Amino acid sequence: MKPTLVIVGRPNVGKSTLFNRLTKSRDALVADIPGLTRDRHYGHGRVGARAYLVVDTGGFEPNAKEGILAEMAQQAEAAIAEADMLLFVVDGRAGLTAQDKTIAERLRRTGRPLLLVVNKAEGMERALVGAEFHELACGEPLVISAAHGDGVRELVEEALAPFPEAEEPMEEGRGPRIAVVGRPNVGKSTLINALLGEERVIAFDQPGTTRDAISVPFQRKGKDYTLIDTAGLRRKGKVFETIEKFSVIKTLQSIEEANVVVLVLDAGQDISDQDAHIAGFCVEAGRAMVIAVNKWDCADDYRRDRLRMDMTRKLNFLGFAKAHFICALKGEGINPLMASVDAAYAASMVKMPTPKLTRLLQAAIEKQTPPRHGIFRPKLRYAHQGGNNPPIIVIHGNALEHVPDAYRRYLEHTFMEAFKLKGTPLRVEFRTTRNPYANKER
Repeated sequence: MKPTLVIVGRPNVGKSTLFNRLTKSRDALVADIPGLTRDRHYGHGRVGARAYLVVDTGGFEPNAKEGILAEMAQQAEAAIAEADMLLFVVDGRAGLTAQDKTIAERLRRTGRPLLLVVNKAEGMERALVGAEFHELACGEPLVISAAHGDGVRELVEEALAPFPEAEEPMEEGRGPRIAVVGRPNVGKSTLINALLGEERVIAFDQPGTTRDAISVPFQRKGKDYTLIDTAGLRRKGKVFETIEKFSVIKTLQSIEEANVVVLVLDAGQDISDQDAHIAGFCVEAGRAMVIAVNKWDCADDYRRDRLRMDMTRKLNFLGFAKAHFICALKGEGINPLMASVDAAYAASMVKMPTPKLTRLLQAAIEKQTPPRHGIFRPKLRYAHQGGNNPPIIVIHGNALEHVPDAYRRYLEHTFMEAFKLKGTPLRVEFRTTRNPYANKER
């Protein structure tokens, strides 16, 4: 088993910067703003032949009793319970604080192995920076600069020293990657927790609770998945905070990297232009999609009829996506939703043999030939598969640049019907055969 290193400390001491350094990634949001990280964030790291798991946590307020700080503290406590080694990060430039003492006392009571990490020490004398932190009684301070990498390798080697050396392959998330997206406060984190069966991410009745994109590997009915909880996307004009701008970027990146996107709508609200914009971005990215209309139990018959009409009118371009009406808080409708996720993933990764594609193409042409362009008619000769997620069909022939969009859509519909694809868009690309005599003198 890989040892688990859990990073804890008060807000803005550089925990996420250290997480990115240990995982050699940019997975965690980093900015000079306190409280940026809220949920647990997992990542894989390696030094030499040794692999380890790293957990980033939000700013730890052990005495918080209510509100978002209490929710963040619960997430930190859950991570501490999983730790093989705690990395207690303090700010060498700000010096020792009362909150550092409170956290140190809480961590010592856990009885778990603990390393005291004094961060932000670039350009400073290490012995002097670490001197005052001996008061925390957490062992010899390790003075580093996560931003510059100073002392980080030594930190990792000391953190891993108590554990037996065993070469393990780097574990990546297996199975489909499922990004859960939507406007703020529609129940994305609640849906994640319902799927996992635990309070894995903070679900709080306040828009914008989730800021980072949190990846969570899990198994359901013997199948592997990776769930990605994303920040709520608002209209561009309403994105004021620097934090939120970062969150939007991470959400869009998560959509690009996902295999299937679950678009969460709120049954208590009309479908907005922003819902359509989010859906449109997912379609442009070519992602398989499933629609989850949450809080369905709270909607009366009038709201339900209105919402169905809204979906038909504003999300008509999502005809390939299956819609489910769920209550994430009660866990209602989750099994059919995941069945559609599996079907959408299978459709996005389908294998389409070249002979069958070419026969389907010829049958489609016989049924409806492409329109002429001037005195010429485009000639579609054969087709083959060009990729997955989304499925791409490449058609070769002559004068294909003159095939109209309407005929392209006709071909897309033909292929989707033939392969019974549900839950994924399909793309048709045309490649005109080059005339080898075009530039030769006669």
